[in-house]
Amino acid sequence: MSYLVVFVLDDPDLCENVLEAWENTGVKGITIMESTGLNRVRRAGIRDDVPLMPSFMDLIKTRETHHRTLFSVVETEDQSEQLLKATEKITGDLNQPHTGLLFIVPLYKVYGINKGDESR
Repeated sequence: MSYLVVFVLDDPDLCENVLEAWENTGVKGITIMESTGLNRVRRAGIRDDVPLMPSFMDLIKTRETHHRTLFSVVETEDQSEQLLKATEKITGDLNQPHTGLLFIVPLYKVYGINKGDESR
């Protein structure tokens, strides 16, 4: 059975470290998405006053309100647990506030994962 590991990282500055830690476990592929949670949108407010041609100062004033969401499919439950441990070495205990959310889902079938393409 394969497993989908999904991690929503609260602090995008830690993303490179988490990716390196995941790679060091031997994971074959990681998908990275920029994502935003409802609470962050509410705290930052949805802005409709952004100028059509923003100045450099407008750009640097904006504070990043995004998470990074990482996905990986691994072949064993042990590999999924290794990703959890590697993640917590970077973020600390995920049960603490402002660290992130990680979940592991068993997959009944996976297609297209073993293509033999090492250049991915």
